Amino acid sequence: MLVQAVWDSGAVQSWLPGNPALFANVPGLLAGSALLSQLVSNVPLVALAIPLVQAADPHPHAMLALAVGSTIAGNLTLVGAASNIIIVQAAERCGVHLGFWRFLAVGAPLTLINLLVYWLFL
Repeated sequence: MLVQAVWDSGAVQSWLPGNPALFANVPGLLAGSALLSQLVSNVPLVALAIPLVQAADPHPHAMLALAVGSTIAGNLTLVGAASNIIIVQAAERCGVHLGFWRFLAVGAPLTLINLLVYWLFL
C-alpha cells in the first residue's frame, strides 16, 4: 500500500528523466536497479519500476534485467539486502567483524563480474 501511495502521489515520476526509453535499456536497467537498490530496498524499487519499464516499450529482456540487477544488489554493499545485516549481526555475536568497507571490498568486484555476465547473457 505504501509503494502504491508513493506512486499515486507522483513523487517518483517527478524525479525521473523525461525520456521513457531509458527504462527499456537492458544495460541501464541492470546497473540502475543494482545501484538504486542500495538506496531503496529492492522490493519497493521493483514495484515502482515495473510500470515505468512497461510504459517504455521495453526490450524483451528488460524485466529480466530489472529482476537480476535488483536481486544481485545485495552482493554490492552491506546495506544492499536485509539478510546481510542479519548475517553480520550473527557474525558479531561469534566475534567476527564484517564492516561496511570489508564487505564492499569483496562485494564490489563480485557484483561487477555478475553484472557483466548477466549483461552478456541478456
